[in-house]
Amino acid sequence: MTDVSLYIRRLLEANPLREPLLRSAIDASHLLRGTIGLDAGCGIGLQTLLLLEAVGPRGHITGLDILPELLEYGSAMVRKAGLSDRITFRQGDVERLPFDDNSFDWVWSADCIGYPAGELTPLLHELVRVLKPGGSIILLGWSSQQLLPGYPLLEARLNGTCSGYVPFLQGKDPASTFARAIYWLRQVGLEDVQAQTLVRDLQGPFNDAERTALGSLFEMLWGAPQPDVSPEDWMEYQRLCNPESADFILNIPDYYGFYTCSMFRGKVPMRKN
Repeated sequence: MTDVSLYIRRLLEANPLREPLLRSAIDASHLLRGTIGLDAGCGIGLQTLLLLEAVGPRGHITGLDILPELLEYGSAMVRKAGLSDRITFRQGDVERLPFDDNSFDWVWSADCIGYPAGELTPLLHELVRVLKPGGSIILLGWSSQQLLPGYPLLEARLNGTCSGYVPFLQGKDPASTFARAIYWLRQVGLEDVQAQTLVRDLQGPFNDAERTALGSLFEMLWGAPQPDVSPEDWMEYQRLCNPESADFILNIPDYYGFYTCSMFRGKVPMRKN
């Protein structure tokens, strides 16, 4: 299986876990019906479809991603749903958007722009360029999780030594992390800057799709051990997070966990500088 095929599979597996929180975030964004939006870093278009629901039959969404394979999958999905006249996919880089100035009413980006760390200023300036005066920027990113009930110290160590985020965060300037987005939104001149964290509660028992999604999440978060993870922690991870294990943690009848996503948003002034 190619890396892109694996990525698509994981997106599909994770959707039952992510969709309820994405819907909550979209509801909290208060997108107006009939507006024209950009989904920057759209992947295969799962969230693009949810955004289209929010703007209604007169709205239009453009999904942008740098990987053509993801866009091909999304285009086929949209054609099958009969929505090709309301969703357009474009290949492109968020650093150099292939759109004219003042093209969109809002821009949405989940787990992409500035996430989990990176230089936000040039990206935000590019988003502002393609927005109409008064338009909104909405950035969403995974911000925390508690998924191993009863094992908080193990989970903390896994997050620090085994997390899939470690390679993206090591050596980064603290000011460039996603949690500091309020500052950067204000730096590029946005108004009415707000932050909100949304919670997705996870309570057993789970159906098959939810179990698959959580198992895939365990693998994504902690399945690639870094050099600092101890053999004891790695064995404990395998015991608790491997679906084939007799001690698989999702088998706990009263399982409870959660994850959070944080959303940052702001508006372009009615008169751009």
